[in-house]
This record gives sequence, C-alpha cells and structure tokens, in this order.
Amino acid sequence: MLEVIGNEYITLLLIPILVGVLEVIKRAEFLNTKYIPMVSIFLGIAMGIIFTGFEMKEGIIAGLYIGLSAVGLFSTVKNTTEGVKEE
Repeated sequence: MLEVIGNEYITLLLIPILVGVLEVIKRAEFLNTKYIPMVSIFLGIAMGIIFTGFEMKEGIIAGLYIGLSAVGLFSTVKNTTEGVKEE
C-alpha cells in the first residue's frame, strides 16, 4: 500500500495527526507545554521510521519533516488563537 500512495503523501497526512496528538498531550497536561516541540520531533521521527518501513535514513528525514512541520503548525495556531483572545 505504501508504494501505491507514496511516502510523500503519507508524511503529509501524518502532520495533522501529530498536531492532534500534541494537542491531546497539551490538554491532558502530561508535561509542560515548553517541551511540546521536543516531543513533536521525537514522535515525528518515530512515525517516520514506522511509516517508511523501518528504513532508518529515510525515516529520520521524514520524521524530522513531520515533527518540525507539526511544531510550526502547532505554534502558528497557538499564537493566532492567543492573538484573537487578546483583542
């Protein structure tokens, strides 16, 4: 199935999934929100390795892409909602 869809599309689908997981972690107050970026990168790398068929080099690169993209999306939404609340 991975060959049919393509790894690029799977990594794009994993970004919003990781953002949702990060939001659950944040709302459940498992840890301080300042550690969310680090958790995102670690979870992204784990997801990348799993969904590339345990190919380490491709998995780490895809995982960094997923984790860093999720952090950017997470912080953008956070900053936007805080800006709206202040107005």
